[in-house]
Amino acid sequence: MASEQALLSAQGIEKSFFGVKVLEGVDFTLRAGEIHALLGENGAGKSTLVKILTGAYRRDGGVMALERAPVEPRSVAEAQTLGIGTVYQEVNLLDNLTVAENLYLGRQPRRFGMVDTRKMRADAAALLGHYGLAVDPAETLSHYPVAVRQIIAIARAVDLSGKVLFLDEPTASLDVREVEAIFTVLRQLRDRGLGIVIITHFLDQVYALADRVTVLRNGRMVGSRALADLPRRDLVSLMLGHDLAGDDLRPVPRAAEGEAAFDFRGSAKAA
Repeated sequence: MASEQALLSAQGIEKSFFGVKVLEGVDFTLRAGEIHALLGENGAGKSTLVKILTGAYRRDGGVMALERAPVEPRSVAEAQTLGIGTVYQEVNLLDNLTVAENLYLGRQPRRFGMVDTRKMRADAAALLGHYGLAVDPAETLSHYPVAVRQIIAIARAVDLSGKVLFLDEPTASLDVREVEAIFTVLRQLRDRGLGIVIITHFLDQVYALADRVTVLRNGRMVGSRALADLPRRDLVSLMLGHDLAGDDLRPVPRAAEGEAAFDFRGSAKAA
């Protein structure tokens, strides 16, 4: 169950590029033991906010705290040290290295000044066992499908950080079975007390997985609610900035799994 206290919080976040303001007074709160969806149309500011919270960008204004202590991550590596990890849509691992080498890249166990390959592979097998993965740590990463690579990337991020995990479109190229495998892992991590933030365009997956949602629009935070209290139509209205007319939100057939679950069309009522 999610804590009522903030694990990661940001207030009044500001960011501009070349004089153009892309985030204006954005607030965001993540609790321990929750999966939190960060939503908004393209250009709403989601990726910029995540890059600020994970150390890739420096904010122009506002404050940020982790476990109620002020933090100012100046790089992704520093954010990882603080406990904030990230897995991007394009898995940020190296296909030509083994599973074990990817998991422990830059922090390989050593013995007599040399990499202790046997220990590294044993540690990798034990770590991945917690995620239900029975893979060969000595096999190159390219041998495995995208879903397995995603779980390996998640395992590495959590092992490096262990408090907060950001996921950017983690299911974009996965089929139904693979999506459920990722969801199972994320639910296990949530139940262990991690705070997880997911960016996705798939509202069906948001309602299947997330506990709360924050919506950005035009660089501002326009709402943060528990999903159990937020009908899908209201969520879409928050994202678009106007109420939906009767034919604005229609279920459409999907040619393949992973495509958008809804289609926006027709006239809209002014907000």
